[in-house]
Amino acid sequence: MQEMDYRKEAENGIRFRELYGGLPDVFVPRMYIDKSTNKVLLMEWVKGQKLSEVNDLHLVNVGVYCSFNQLLEYGFYHADPHPGNLLRTYDGKLAYLDFGMMGEFKQELRDGFIVTCLHLVNREFDALARDFITLGLLPPTAEKEAVAKALTGVFENAVSKGVNNISFGDLLGNLGFTMYKFKFRIPSYFALVIRSLAVLEGIAISFNPDYKVLGNTYPWIAQKVLTDSSPKLKSSLQALLYEEGIFRIDRLESLLTESLRARTDRVEKRVVDSGVDTNKILYFTLSLKGSFVQDILIKETVKGLDALWLATIYSLTSTAAGNLPFPASMSVISMTEEEITNLRNLHRLALLISGLENIEGPRRVRSLLHYHHVLCMSMYIQGYHKHELLRY
Repeated sequence: MQEMDYRKEAENGIRFRELYGGLPDVFVPRMYIDKSTNKVLLMEWVKGQKLSEVNDLHLVNVGVYCSFNQLLEYGFYHADPHPGNLLRTYDGKLAYLDFGMMGEFKQELRDGFIVTCLHLVNREFDALARDFITLGLLPPTAEKEAVAKALTGVFENAVSKGVNNISFGDLLGNLGFTMYKFKFRIPSYFALVIRSLAVLEGIAISFNPDYKVLGNTYPWIAQKVLTDSSPKLKSSLQALLYEEGIFRIDRLESLLTESLRARTDRVEKRVVDSGVDTNKILYFTLSLKGSFVQDILIKETVKGLDALWLATIYSLTSTAAGNLPFPASMSVISMTEEEITNLRNLHRLALLISGLENIEGPRRVRSLLHYHHVLCMSMYIQGYHKHELLRY
């Protein structure tokens, strides 16, 4: 990665502008390549102040979103985003300068990085050890069990505070001894990626000591995991949601809720909202992008409805047997632990999809009916037959 050929830098700037210049509140200056040579670069003049010298967390969030697009969407990223290369323009936009040092993040590494974040947040430390091998941080011959045990000791406390409280800098600092002990390798691409994220967190912390880059990036990661068509990400989502064959609805709840915090169409100043946007969840689960999640929701809801049907029969037969004037010889249906779990999951799915946590009375009933309607629509979209729909 050399910075001497200014025509190459102009080409980098043009490509960077094409990919990211259209993002909200991002400004990428024009490059005049026809008037540039390998010794002289002519580009659009940018007026502004260093981002590190102005207290503008909104633009830091813009930078985090732009970094997400660079690293995890397109793979072409600014490898030298020091404070002098990030300006706040006088009309309030984040300007990127200096495109001499750029990096390429291959698709398999982008997927691997996303999956690593997913496993970290969900405390899947065994999987995290395998992820480090995929990313080239560990050799394939590394003792995975020993590494997983060490990573548990390093990350458990930090991750237990929740994704919004995970400090990117602290994670790297705590990992130092483990990296030395297990002879971690630091590929050049990884060093540049870490540096670009660390610069943004450093700028933000100078204004807000509680700012966390991972906490502000994770909503976009969650949304990408839930909507991306990548076979690797789908496989990782399937493995995350089904631990030893058991559906982990808590993890789906977390991913869906986090994904709603993402700002993909507009990057806005964050507004703290403890409620769940039901309309967005419903729209997401019925959209084409959410088709893989639809399959999971439908499968688990149908299993729950089957359990509800059995529970209803059990309740009716138990009541009838208890009202008879003589001992009943009829067999009463009993429910297995799996069916009871499916019934509980159905209740939690209804709460999640219908946003019932803060709804009482008649509104709760209407929301349940709305959920039933959404379920039937989804099943119809997925190709279920009419007689299967009538059952529910």
